[in-house]
Amino acid sequence: MTSVLLPSSAAEAAALYGDGSNVTVIAGGTIVMPTLAGGRTLPGKALVLTRAGLAGITRSGPRTTIGATTRVQELVGLADPLGGCAANVADGEIRAQGTVGGNIRAGAGADAPRGDLQSAFLALDAVVRSTGAGGERTEPLEQFLDADQRLLLDVSFEEPAAGAFAAIEYPHTHAYTVLAVSGCRAQDGTIRLAATGLAGHGARLRSAEALASDPVAAGVAALDDVAFADDAVASSWYRTKTLPVLVRRVLTQLEESA
Repeated sequence: MTSVLLPSSAAEAAALYGDGSNVTVIAGGTIVMPTLAGGRTLPGKALVLTRAGLAGITRSGPRTTIGATTRVQELVGLADPLGGCAANVADGEIRAQGTVGGNIRAGAGADAPRGDLQSAFLALDAVVRSTGAGGERTEPLEQFLDADQRLLLDVSFEEPAAGAFAAIEYPHTHAYTVLAVSGCRAQDGTIRLAATGLAGHGARLRSAEALASDPVAAGVAALDDVAFADDAVASSWYRTKTLPVLVRRVLTQLEESA
């Protein structure tokens, strides 16, 4: 039988989560609930975060912090790449229910990519505050994505000088992201690029970043930074052909905003 845990604070959520052993975290439920209903997951403990006080967007100077249970829809309308990326997540119903933490933490889907927001937060050079074995820690999102058994508490980033987002859109994808690229120009002029719709979680496009002054060359170089998979919405071949296009679009947008 599953024990349902309903923490009323972030501290209580961290204590109940412990080291994450045999704990399934539920916030928006858009990914977890179908697996529970289908009997594909049977947790010993279900940690429900709806009352844990982990929602909200706060700003302190140039730094923005977003709580893990903030709904994806609340990001729509923010500056790119985050606003555009959030608007591209699924449909309105899913955005209104799904959470930022759940989207960031989403692993590779069986039939289609997940974790759309990863590219925007990677381009923003975001850091994640989480808890688990060893207690609370803060680390770059890129490092967190490779970690197991961590409860995400919030994600934060410095506002960039400019941002851009581009995604492949075509009919009959059932609102899944086929492939998307996010880009930022930091206050010091540094260009950061990242993609989702890959095999596995989102990834920085460092080879493309090194050639950011030449969008065509950067688009080709981006292929060295990623791996693709065939799935229900697109083939790896199609993604290979379209990634350079998205990189060029994002770099062009950043150049035009200078």
